[in-house]
Amino acid sequence: MNKLSQKNAPIYEALEEFRKKRIVPFDVPGHKRGRGNPELVKLLGEKCVGIDVNSMKCLDNLCHPVSVIRDAEILAAEAFGADHAFLMVGGTTSAVQSMILSVVKKGEKIILPRNVHRSVIGSLVLCGAIPVYVNPECDKRLGIPLGMKVSEVEKAIKENPDAKAVLVNNPTYYGICSNLKAIVDIAHKNNMLCIADEAHGTHLYFGENLPISAMAAGADMAAVSMHKSGGSLTQSSLLLSKNTVSEGYIRQIINLTQTTSGSYLLLSSLDISRRNLALRGKENFKRVMEISEYARKEINKIGGYYAYSDELINGDSIYDFDRTKLSVFTLDIGLAGIEVYDLLRDEYDIQIEFGDLGNILAYISIGDREREVERLVSAMSEIKRVHSKSKMYFTVPEYISPVVEMSPNIAFYADKESVPIEKAKDRICSEFVMCYPPGIPILAPGERITDEILEYIKCAKEMGCSMTGTEDPYIERLNVLKGEF
Repeated sequence: MNKLSQKNAPIYEALEEFRKKRIVPFDVPGHKRGRGNPELVKLLGEKCVGIDVNSMKCLDNLCHPVSVIRDAEILAAEAFGADHAFLMVGGTTSAVQSMILSVVKKGEKIILPRNVHRSVIGSLVLCGAIPVYVNPECDKRLGIPLGMKVSEVEKAIKENPDAKAVLVNNPTYYGICSNLKAIVDIAHKNNMLCIADEAHGTHLYFGENLPISAMAAGADMAAVSMHKSGGSLTQSSLLLSKNTVSEGYIRQIINLTQTTSGSYLLLSSLDISRRNLALRGKENFKRVMEISEYARKEINKIGGYYAYSDELINGDSIYDFDRTKLSVFTLDIGLAGIEVYDLLRDEYDIQIEFGDLGNILAYISIGDREREVERLVSAMSEIKRVHSKSKMYFTVPEYISPVVEMSPNIAFYADKESVPIEKAKDRICSEFVMCYPPGIPILAPGERITDEILEYIKCAKEMGCSMTGTEDPYIERLNVLKGEF
């Protein structure tokens, strides 16, 4: 085998060779290079459907890679500073699930912040591990959850010396970073693994003057969304690990839930994107940083909006800030974040990442240019001029400390009943309730339903937030545990 370098893209190169051979397909997929579905060819093009193929000897097998997929994973591990990398085609949700299932089992404890993505708590539902929450502080003005304080992590470890792992968000959706290196060191000192949800942190591995990445901080595993800031196709992701967790065991865990029909469109996009970042990432993310800083400066010039950045750093709960994140506080112009989100989309044809009760997030990445930022800034200026009202004050914060009564696993599978939401107070929830994005649960299975939570749900619904997670699509009823608890 020729020596690989970051200039190689093994899966992409194998697909190019495969295309030249004009192999007659008597395997799946059944569209047979698009011949059986002309509308699909019209939508996606002959080139795309022509490489939507099945696993075969020359293209390797995602479940047990030994050739080109294996080579692509080796190159990804090298590029990200990991010992091992796994190509994931179920999004970072599948990477997070595999990461957690690899480090904790039923009845074992994991220390984590409560402002995690639903995939984290979903993993606990699946494996039966017990969460020990480190409740983050909340910025009272912005209404956003912050990072984990090192002292709070130390306290949780001291009180739960039998915990197996600590999970850290790096960064949060809003760009907030905990002191990851210190948390890694504390976890390892206490014979615990440290894992990271880096769904929003791909660029940390390649940019300069950005917060530390999980692998550089010495974390044992990290789930990385290549499709978010790394440029690959939606639903493609990476799971990174160090030798502290068995590579073979991780592969077995992945294969419990990941498809046996991995999409070569997704796999090749991971391969090509890794090559792009390895060769040009430093330059690309320097540009992303410049565009983000320019956008922040121009938005703050408008007045009323607050596009926040590293001035928030306090050395503890905000140890660092990801300056590629364009997070903007909107309440001072009298509009909730979700209202600005809706106005941008409905009146200006601008689709931003999300709006919550007090903030919006415009995702800036390698595909952005200044002209699009200028259009965003212009639209936000006009929204303020046309739609601004008296300054808004919310009594409901973006983060509510949960009252945890039992593990997510037990609550999710317990006997339950559906009750009108107004009658759910003091009952134990057996399902998820969240605004999506960002997908941080307001309620998770096993948590008690309080007045504060019900008020938040009511307010979010009235503001038009996209509510998900419940069996009832209208969030008028909640599933709760039967009986008294």
